[in-house]
Amino acid sequence: MVGPRPQWSEDTCAVCPAQLLGPGDFDVVARPGREFGYRPEVGWRIGPDGTAVCVHPYRVGLPPGRYASAGAPLPSPAEAVPLPSEEALRLPEALDDLEGWLVATLRMAGDDEIFSAVARAERTAATRFAPGAVVTALRRVLSRELARR
Repeated sequence: MVGPRPQWSEDTCAVCPAQLLGPGDFDVVARPGREFGYRPEVGWRIGPDGTAVCVHPYRVGLPPGRYASAGAPLPSPAEAVPLPSEEALRLPEALDDLEGWLVATLRMAGDDEIFSAVARAERTAATRFAPGAVVTALRRVLSRELARR
């Protein structure tokens, strides 16, 4: 086992298997879903077959693939980081998925659009989540996403 990539500690969710596992030691799927439930006793999401799962390919920098469960080959490090999918750009139902949605939303904004994208994301998120939760998520996401630009 190689271990996680150094950038994953900042780029991925706190409950992502990429925080502790290396490339190929977990699967990557296109979007959170009920079938990929978070398991507190393990510390990350688990697929139906028991495999650790990352649900944000654009955060981990790997396209969706069954790397651990089916031995799918990893992409070369030179491949571009996947862009957020249309699904990732839909406001999530669960608060646990808000940060991933914020990251997706901000990554799709151009440099000259970032401030309006933040304001729009805050307003949109506040239609479903408590204002304090939205601000907390925005603070965590903005510190990393603005530094990436």
